[in-house]
Amino acid sequence: MEGGLDWEPEPWRGPAPLEARAGRSLASELNKLPSAATLRYRGPGVLPWGSLEEEEEGGGSGARPFAGAAAPEPRDPLPSRELPWPMQARRLHRKNQAREQGADSPGSRVGHWARRLARGQEKTKEGLRSLQPWAWTVKRIGGQFGGGTRSYFSLLRFLLLLNALASVLVVGLVLLPTWLQGPPPGPPGPGASSPCGSYSPHTPGLATFPSQLFNLLSGQGYLEWSPLFYGFYPARGHLGVTYLCSVFVTGLICLVLILRRSVPGLKQTLLAESGALTSYSHRVFSAWDFGLSGAVHVRLRQRIILYELQVELEEAAVRRRAAGRTLGQQARVWLVRALLNLLVLALLGAAFYGVYRVTGEAGQLQDTPFIRQTPLLQLLVSYLPSIFISTVNFVLPLVFTLIGPLEGYTRSHQLVLILLRTVFLRLASLLFLLFSLWSQITCGGNAQAEACKDCGYNYKELPCWETRVGQEMYKLLLFDLLTSLAIALFVQFPRKIFCSLCPGALGRWGGTLEFQVPDEVLGLIYAQTVVWVGSFFCPLLPLLNTAKFLLLFYLKKLTLFSTCSPAARTFRASMASFVFPLVLLLGLFLSAVPVLYSIFLIQPSKLCGPFRGKASIWAPIPESIETLPQTAQNFLFFLGTQAFAVPLLLVSSILMAYTVALANSYGRLISELRRQIETEARNKVFLAQRAVALGSESGPL
Repeated sequence: MEGGLDWEPEPWRGPAPLEARAGRSLASELNKLPSAATLRYRGPGVLPWGSLEEEEEGGGSGARPFAGAAAPEPRDPLPSRELPWPMQARRLHRKNQAREQGADSPGSRVGHWARRLARGQEKTKEGLRSLQPWAWTVKRIGGQFGGGTRSYFSLLRFLLLLNALASVLVVGLVLLPTWLQGPPPGPPGPGASSPCGSYSPHTPGLATFPSQLFNLLSGQGYLEWSPLFYGFYPARGHLGVTYLCSVFVTGLICLVLILRRSVPGLKQTLLAESGALTSYSHRVFSAWDFGLSGAVHVRLRQRIILYELQVELEEAAVRRRAAGRTLGQQARVWLVRALLNLLVLALLGAAFYGVYRVTGEAGQLQDTPFIRQTPLLQLLVSYLPSIFISTVNFVLPLVFTLIGPLEGYTRSHQLVLILLRTVFLRLASLLFLLFSLWSQITCGGNAQAEACKDCGYNYKELPCWETRVGQEMYKLLLFDLLTSLAIALFVQFPRKIFCSLCPGALGRWGGTLEFQVPDEVLGLIYAQTVVWVGSFFCPLLPLLNTAKFLLLFYLKKLTLFSTCSPAARTFRASMASFVFPLVLLLGLFLSAVPVLYSIFLIQPSKLCGPFRGKASIWAPIPESIETLPQTAQNFLFFLGTQAFAVPLLLVSSILMAYTVALANSYGRLISELRRQIETEARNKVFLAQRAVALGSESGPL
């Protein structure tokens, strides 16, 4: 036994010299391939392929001992990423190079602190990502129902953050200054009058329960003169300036955050649509996360990759069918698309006309004595525009969903078309509602009309028109929430319970629903657009919307896991991550139009609000600027002159032209690199074929 321990194997002398071999080596031919460079290093202590042959050809004697051999260092100082080493060895090589360069350079201390700062920023970003609410829930939804459904819940979480930030700004810039300057004055009395009429928001006498419920649902009565609406805030101090600042700062923050969210989605969409990556190989070889631990996370990741591959296969099948069409078939497809688009335009026009007429008729019906005497009818008439808009928004998207597959587009393009049509329907319906209200406020744009001549607005019917607009937005928000609750509690859950009692395939078919991502996303964007429009007239509307979205998240999560099944037809999650913020950005721009129109062109109410007695809502801003020092005034007024605007326009044009030229040069470089990749691929195929031919000529190795 001990003698066996003293035995030492004879050291390996390496392969035979190249001249002693018969023919040319297949391995030597394969080693010439670029793809073989990553295989030449086989772990610490083992020499790369071909190194012994090179030593023998150069006169070397034998092989070096394997024990304790370090990772091979290249003769030339190559970058770490180009070395055919494992990741761990390349990281160590990069650190050694950085240490040597840092010791030699005079600014090593600055570089050290710069690296520490970058490392701290990365850790901060990781910490902020770990603090995201419902991270595990959103990941689980993505693994079980696909990337589109996950994008909906991610967008809902993002909108919840926007409304929370807007609520904080309103509390800090509007509510606190109002209460810190003393208790606000009460509402005007019944006998108070002015050249612009009288305004009495409170109803006299005892309030019954039906009237209290009516006031809660319509925003009238005790809610009309409350911090919820514009008319409550007094005209004192700099409250008007802070009121406007809260609106503009909220819009700016929303714009920046939406743009920041849409940029990564744009990159993913352009990369996916450009064909720069081979979709299947990219997902098979690069989509797996090797840091996963636990069977649950592994299954979720498997499902996500499965959904992505399913989307690619579906879209590839549609593209193959489109490529195989003849000229006649293509003409027929375009004719069908043109007819369907005409049908969509006709339906949208009818819906917009109906919104305009219903809003006007509802205002006239509320003034009839019979409606005023019946609280239930009065509530129904006040909600008539909201009911009509919600009905149109429910019916027409179903028609758009049925039309989409008939046009012959891929699933992703169908999603984009449905989103664009539905968002145009919802946002344009909201704009037509506001247009109808604006027609009532400004007497149809006729400033010389009898009702608008004295005060610049229809003070007889709308003594505090800002509060009236805020009440309409409040009713839209409340009706949308009640509709979501009613559908979930009285349609989806009873259907699930009823169909679970039915045996066989009928119960399984009727008991599960697909989560309609486009409709749900457009519902969120519509609700957020209503909040952006109404936040000027109803300052606490973002706070109410925060509570609504919080309730909606748990309600949708419950209905998703209990009543819905994974969609039979999925779509690309990268496109959803770009299209959804883009539509949200469109809603932000459209909501800015009526708000800016009200601020600059319509005179404020004379009997309510922080701008009472002013020529316009914008008037406090120039008045506040005049109180600043002369240097600050000159600078601010210089920003509004042509001497500042023209150079700014020129500099912006130069920067834009430079950016476009740089993008074009990058595009040409990318095209050239793609051609090089294709050439390298052909070279590899040729070398492999040549190596196999040489190996077959020389016989077995």
